[in-house]
Amino acid sequence: MTQKIQNREGQTVPDVTFRTRDNGQWKDVTTRDLFADKKVVVFALPGAFTPTCSASHLPRYEELASAFREAGVDDILCVSVNDGFVMEAWRGDQKCQNVRLVPDGNADFTREMGMLVDKCGLGFGDRSWRYSMLVDDGKITKMFIEPEVEGDPYQVSDADTMLAYVAPERAAKPNVALFTKEGCGHCARAKKALTAAGMTYREIEIAGIGGSEALRALTGATTVPQVFIDGEKIGSADELEAHLANFRKAG
Repeated sequence: MTQKIQNREGQTVPDVTFRTRDNGQWKDVTTRDLFADKKVVVFALPGAFTPTCSASHLPRYEELASAFREAGVDDILCVSVNDGFVMEAWRGDQKCQNVRLVPDGNADFTREMGMLVDKCGLGFGDRSWRYSMLVDDGKITKMFIEPEVEGDPYQVSDADTMLAYVAPERAAKPNVALFTKEGCGHCARAKKALTAAGMTYREIEIAGIGGSEALRALTGATTVPQVFIDGEKIGSADELEAHLANFRKAG
């Protein structure tokens, strides 16, 4: 890691200017623009278009945006050490309507937050550690920081953990991601099992040339379906059915 991870609860967010892209045009956005007189949820991640960030981290915040707003949150920001062009393209790819993607291209915000880490082993250079925080009028009131272990832990900076903090009375439903292919019978069986269990899911269809390579990059597997629940890989339709059966027994 480039520097020691810091918890900045009780402090103010760094005073920086972000170089953003808005409808194909450059637009400078300041910390004050983003945080003044607002209650804001921020989550930071290692990079746009990367597997966990694209399949789970960003989509779940997008999905739960209305619940956050009902809890008094004015905005949800996603910060990554990527340039404005990349973040603008990722926003379009993810079809973001509720989360504002903020490019920290020079890593000024991330560095001053004490969250800049060395990802040179992956060819990424310096990037943000994964974390989330609640900011009230520029003051950081709560942070959820992923544990300092090797790899890319994704345990506490997720949308459900933050929502449970800002709205403890609201029991969020499990975050289920389902990777499928058209015409797959086992995929249909997984959908039926999830529906029977009362679980909604986000379907990610792998199609076209390079579909298998994309599936392997995203899930580490080569066959569908692949099911993830709250960021945990469950696996195939058989493994999903076993997981649900064990869950019912435990309940």
